[in-house]
Amino acid sequence: MKIYNTTQGIIINDNGLFYLAEEVNWDEFVNRQNLFQFIKEELQHLEADDKLEDVVGLDVLAPISNQEVWASGVTYFRSREARIEESKDAKGGDFYARVYDADRPELFFKAPAYRTVGPGDEVRIRKDSKWNVPEPELTLFICSTGTIEGYTIGNDMSSRDIEGENPLYLPQAKSYNGSAAIGPCLLVTENPIDADTRISIQITRDSVVVFADEISINQMKRKHTDLVDYLFKEMDFPNGTYLMTGTGIVPTDDFTLQVNDSIKITIEGIGTLINTVTT
Repeated sequence: MKIYNTTQGIIINDNGLFYLAEEVNWDEFVNRQNLFQFIKEELQHLEADDKLEDVVGLDVLAPISNQEVWASGVTYFRSREARIEESKDAKGGDFYARVYDADRPELFFKAPAYRTVGPGDEVRIRKDSKWNVPEPELTLFICSTGTIEGYTIGNDMSSRDIEGENPLYLPQAKSYNGSAAIGPCLLVTENPIDADTRISIQITRDSVVVFADEISINQMKRKHTDLVDYLFKEMDFPNGTYLMTGTGIVPTDDFTLQVNDSIKITIEGIGTLINTVTT
């Protein structure tokens, strides 16, 4: 089932039937263990409303309230190779090769909720960067007790020239206003997401597709639960948190985003997240 955060409240899509949840507080609704079972039980007391489908189409917000967004790096082989290449002049490539093979993953803070945008919103490229790319990522929602309760689509906007100049510049390359987008919904499943789920991206410029690619999440080196275990080792998340799980899709080195580009990211079973680029 899919959960939407909207201007009209929290809307549940269960097999094409739409319901308005009784709870209006996003944090209170999603931050719980066994979220799937909780929603199933709530649906027994709700009536479907066809009009809510129009709300989902027009008035969807980012599926976030007071959660932080964290991210994982170098979890796919393609990402490892790209990071080594972009940092070779700074002699930082060895860092990425080592973290790909290490037990401890690369985890970094991406954005607070107020810097995170949702469906139809604008994502930003830094004014002091000349090489910018989107990174389409399966994104986990983890409740405050550390269990994975849902999935959404994430766009981890990245300034590759800044990170490539020096790995210590990663926070500036990754975390800035409008650098994180998530949505359009929170997919809540009874079992973990299918390992063969595919992620695809299409970037359009002046009505022309300038980049497109796809990958299956089964190409990830690390298990989702391992990433979560490391994230929760020494930190609490009272409202739960989001964790982007890394990308296996990297445009060629001669590609960079431009203002007004349209970024369309699709993950099977979740939907499509569309954002427009600005500065």
